[in-house]
Amino acid sequence: MPSARLFASSDRVFAEAVRGLSGANPFLPERIEWEQRALGADFRAEGSEWNRLTPSEMLHPNVVLISRRVVALVERTAARWPAGADQVDGDDRRLFSALVLFSLYLRFSERFDAVIREALAGRSAANRRLPFYPEFQREAVRLLRRPGLGLLDESPVEHVFACLFQLRRAFHQIHLSLVGGSPALARLRAGIWESVFTRDLEQYRRVFWARMHDFTTLVTGPSGTGKELVARAIALSRYIPFDPRSGAFASEFGGSFFALNLSALSPTLIESELFGHRKGAFTGALEDRPGWLEVCPPEGTVFLDEIGEVEPGVQVKLLRVLQARTFQRLGETKVRPFTGKIIAATNRDLPVEIRAGRFREDFYYRLCSDQLRTPSLREQLAGHPGELAPLVEFILRQQMGDLAAQVGTRDVVAWIEGHLGRDYPWPGNVRELEQCIRNFILRGEYRPAGPLAAADDDWNALLHPGRMTAGELLRRYTRHVHALADGNVEETARRLDVDRRTVQARLAS
Repeated sequence: MPSARLFASSDRVFAEAVRGLSGANPFLPERIEWEQRALGADFRAEGSEWNRLTPSEMLHPNVVLISRRVVALVERTAARWPAGADQVDGDDRRLFSALVLFSLYLRFSERFDAVIREALAGRSAANRRLPFYPEFQREAVRLLRRPGLGLLDESPVEHVFACLFQLRRAFHQIHLSLVGGSPALARLRAGIWESVFTRDLEQYRRVFWARMHDFTTLVTGPSGTGKELVARAIALSRYIPFDPRSGAFASEFGGSFFALNLSALSPTLIESELFGHRKGAFTGALEDRPGWLEVCPPEGTVFLDEIGEVEPGVQVKLLRVLQARTFQRLGETKVRPFTGKIIAATNRDLPVEIRAGRFREDFYYRLCSDQLRTPSLREQLAGHPGELAPLVEFILRQQMGDLAAQVGTRDVVAWIEGHLGRDYPWPGNVRELEQCIRNFILRGEYRPAGPLAAADDDWNALLHPGRMTAGELLRRYTRHVHALADGNVEETARRLDVDRRTVQARLAS
């Protein structure tokens, strides 16, 4: 018997667009393109860019309309589902699965939000029964337990629930960590999303959700650009299993981030903090103590800030952690497993450090299976001066409260634009902006100290000593033009008068 085709031609076009939409990176233009395909003439462009929206604002009219059509199409298709497991076309099975997952995600998004807000407010989601899970389970089974569909065989209901909850949680964490809507920040948000879910959400749900701890993330960028915030966003967006028997998540996602600034500690203290120690292992080790690699749960993350500062001896021990996923406490021989994820950050150019003999090449390649770069404040504001006000407001609110943000934002922005100018380079990045705001509140002015070190875009400081190779110069300049071109590879190639493959190779090196 030939396979049945469940979708009429117009429904198929819509279903394929929804499948593309559900798998697209929400911070890239491709998501808007899929929305346009799904809605046609009914698409509304105003306010459709999610990069600028918080999760609570994401129920844009486009999403609401798509959701209604998806629900109706799911019910029509479910009513036509044949009794035989081999009677449904394979592509139709995949389209139907995508439609159901999309509808379940939107139907329960507000209840996911409530759980996330409680956890962010300090009321843990771990070991707390979620009363709406039985409803989710009934709907998922009703729609997905169908002859020949197979989705629940490879992804049980509790796993589907955990994945959809993770999607929503990632939106919250990414928006909490990054303020602004510039193209530079949109690219960073998109990169964080891929660090959490890979570039293929369907493959992530099926396979990679259980392997993401194997990918070490290296966050680079100038000092003061929020590398720890990026690491925290990734860490707190990781997958957490859901236990259907207890009706609760296995662990608390708000307490699974363990940060260590390596530049602030001696090598012995670094090893003690990370690996733990046995009583008597060194002077002052008065009792056995577990390190963060041991305390970190499988869903947790250890963040190694300033990884470029650590001495080679510690690099060797960390290399073993990344290669074998094992470590030993100081003073003992017992081998212990590390089950969490490692994220590292540095403002140093590690390839330069390798050539200088200060950083191990084998360690570098273990660190950089996943790389992100935080843009400078100058890059964020270049061509987008309107991005300054929301950032000032955010800093005032975080440091001094809502009232300070309401009454002070306009005055701070007006002073900066009137005295420093819109083209001020902000060599100290966001940290400098924070101090500028404090200076203005106290004294009504801010006097920049000028660049205290050679910044990545301070070309005179980089070129004058004559220590850059031709390859480094080409790579840096290509990245500089790529940023000016808002991340467009084709435009970068045009400006440099080279092939686009040359641009991609330099960006990847």
